[in-house]
Amino acid sequence: MDMARIAALRAEPVAPAAHLIDGTRRPASDGGTMPAISPIDGQELTRLARGTRADAEAAVTAARRAFDDGRWSGLAPAERKKVLLKWADLVEAQALEIAVLGVRENGTEIGMALKAEPLSAAATLRYYAEAADKLHGEIAPTAADALGLVHREPAGVVGAIVPWNFPLMIGAWKLGPALAAGCTVVLKPAETASLTLLRIAELGLEAGLPPGVLNVVTGEGPVVGAALAESMEVDVLVFTGSGATGRRLLEAAARSNLKRVYLELGGKSPNVVFADAPDLDEAARVSAAGIFRNSGQVCIAGSRLLVERSVHDDFVAKLAAHAEKMQVGDPLDPATAAGAVNSQAQLDRSLSFVDEARAAGRRIVTGGSRILEDTGGFYMAPTVVADVRPDDPLAREEVFGPVLAVTPFDTEDEAVALANGTDYGLAAAVWTGNLSRAHRMVRRIRAGLVHVNTYGGSDLTVPLGGVKQSGNGHDKSLHAFDKFLDLKTAWIKL
Repeated sequence: MDMARIAALRAEPVAPAAHLIDGTRRPASDGGTMPAISPIDGQELTRLARGTRADAEAAVTAARRAFDDGRWSGLAPAERKKVLLKWADLVEAQALEIAVLGVRENGTEIGMALKAEPLSAAATLRYYAEAADKLHGEIAPTAADALGLVHREPAGVVGAIVPWNFPLMIGAWKLGPALAAGCTVVLKPAETASLTLLRIAELGLEAGLPPGVLNVVTGEGPVVGAALAESMEVDVLVFTGSGATGRRLLEAAARSNLKRVYLELGGKSPNVVFADAPDLDEAARVSAAGIFRNSGQVCIAGSRLLVERSVHDDFVAKLAAHAEKMQVGDPLDPATAAGAVNSQAQLDRSLSFVDEARAAGRRIVTGGSRILEDTGGFYMAPTVVADVRPDDPLAREEVFGPVLAVTPFDTEDEAVALANGTDYGLAAAVWTGNLSRAHRMVRRIRAGLVHVNTYGGSDLTVPLGGVKQSGNGHDKSLHAFDKFLDLKTAWIKL
C-alpha cells in the first residue's frame, strides 16, 4: 500500500459538501450546514449541507422527471450497461483516494476500507451492469388461442437510505440493481458518512448518467429520510439501518402512497461452535475477526458466541488471545486491525452495554474500556464478555460495536434454541466437522445467511437478507432486481 500517497491524501483539506440534485451541486435551500466529525481524532473534517424537506422534494422531482421522460429508463439495456461499466472503471481508478476519504470520515481500517468500499462498489456496479441486458420477460404456458406475455419494467423512482458503516458497499448494493433496471434514484447517506457517496455520484455523472437519474441529498434522517418515505412520488424505498427507523419508514409509506419498502435492519447473529469443529484455533481466529473487524460495526457481525461446554473455556481463551493481539488505532495505518468507532454516541452506546453486563456480574474476559482517548478519537478495546445469559440485553440487543457476548451450551437442541432466541434473523455460523449436523443446523437456524466453518466472505452471487425483525427483501445476487422491477401481464386473444 502506498504510504506516501495515503499520507498526502490524509493531509488534503476536504471541501464543504453540497447536495447533488439534477446533475448539479446545490447547497441546502436554507443555507444550513452540519459538521462531519472525523472519528480518528474527534475533529471537524468539513461541513455538509443540512438537507431540508424542500431539498428532498427537489431531488424527487428531478428523479421523477428523469424517469418519466425516458432519458434513462428508455435507453436500451445495453446502453445503460455501458454507462455503468464506465462508472465502475472510474471508481476503481480512484479507489485509494476514495477509500482514504471514507476512512477519514467513518474510521474503518484502511485495509478493509479499500476492498470493502470503493473496490467492492466498483465490482457491484460491474455485476449489475453485466446483468442489465440479460433480464427478460416470459411467455406464459397458456392455451393455444391466447398469448400471455409477462414484461419486467423498471419500478420508477427509488429512495435509498444507507448507513455509515459501509456506505459505498451497501450503497452500491442498492444503486447497482436499481439503475441497471432503469429506475432513477434519490440517495440519502448517513449523517456521518456522506462524502464518498457524493464523490462516486459525481463519477457517475462523468461516466454518462443523465442529470436527475442519481441524486444525493445529505442531512438528518428525521428530515430528509422522512421526506423520502412520505413522498407520493417515490415508488420504492430501500433502507439499511435500525429497526426503530425501519418501523417509521413503514408507517410513512402507509400514510402516503403505499410505496414498497425493503428493510435490512441488522442482527444479533449467533456464531455456534461445536466441540467437533475441524480446527478450533482457526475457528477462534475467524470468529474474532467476525466480531471485531470494523470495530464490530458490521450488520452480520457474529456478536453472540455459543460454545459447546466441553471446549468453552479453552475456546474463549483462544479467542480472547486473538482479540488482545489485534492492533486498534489509527485506521489509516495499514497495520491496524480495527480502526475507530464511528462516533462518540456509538462509542458511548457500546461502553454502556459493557457497564450493564459488568454490573450484572458477567465476566469481562478482555477489553471493556475506551482506549487511546488522548488522540481525541473514538476507540474501544475488543471486548469479550462471558457467562452471558439468554435474557441479558447483551444477548438480545444489537450493540453495533466491538463487544462479544459468550454463552455455553450442552446439546444441539439447546444450541438451536439459543441461536433462535432473538428477534433478529440476519446471519449465523456453525462450526462442526459433522456434515449431517451442519445441514441440520442450516435448516434449523432462522437466519437469511448461515455460514458453515467460516464467518463472512459471501460474494455477490448469493443474496443477503433477513427474516424476523432483520427485515425483508434481498441485497446482492440477481434476486436484488426483484425490488426494482414491476411485472406487467399482456393477455392477447389470438
